[in-house]
Amino acid sequence: MTTRARVAAAKPRKTPAARPKVTATKTRSQVAKPIVVVPEEIRTPVSEAPSSPQPPQARRESGIVPRMAPRGYVPLVDIPKPPPPPRDFTLSVGDKAVHPSHGLAEVTAIEHREIGSMKGEFYILRIIDNGMRVMVPRASSSAAGIRPVMSSKEADRVLETMKAREVAVDLQPWSRRFRAYTEMIKCGSPHEVAKVLRDMYRLKFDKDLSFGERRLLDQAKSLLMKELAAAKGVAEPVLQAQVDDMFRA
Repeated sequence: MTTRARVAAAKPRKTPAARPKVTATKTRSQVAKPIVVVPEEIRTPVSEAPSSPQPPQARRESGIVPRMAPRGYVPLVDIPKPPPPPRDFTLSVGDKAVHPSHGLAEVTAIEHREIGSMKGEFYILRIIDNGMRVMVPRASSSAAGIRPVMSSKEADRVLETMKAREVAVDLQPWSRRFRAYTEMIKCGSPHEVAKVLRDMYRLKFDKDLSFGERRLLDQAKSLLMKELAAAKGVAEPVLQAQVDDMFRA
């Protein structure tokens, strides 16, 4: 072993000093905060809140949205409420009635059912247009909009509504007109549905209908034509031919 090697072996080895552990301290601004999603109704800054109560129109014009503002649906057209069905209105198996969303239907059964927490008797309705089955609680059938088939005199008045030369909806753009016509169809009044059918029929003889217009026409026909035929005591194709001749004249 050389002299240099002996000197190197005799020197004690230095162990590296342990480095002190440094803990980074986060400031208050660096601490992660939970994300809070605020609804649109309450995103108004506090500084913008009015010092005194303002009427709804003033709040709307100033851009201040009330915290608990009701979000009700405002209809585009003034639709009169249909008359309520007679108080003694009841249905038996084999009777025909009108469902506000599906049109003419036949009562095929009256059954006692238990659906969730609801127990009681249900009308089992078969929709004439497509054969679909619908269950309606017997105790609240009037509240659901179930009504008897219109009389022959009422059917004549509905046909007179279809003959009128006026236009039920004159709104721009088309999206607003479509919404207004949809409201009229869903209200359950045969006179309002007749107005939609009248406007779409006249438009059909003037130009090719768009997809939305054809949809409105089909909905109005399925809701109204079968009931009118049943009220007048004629076959639906016969009544359909009369309506076609009415709009061609």
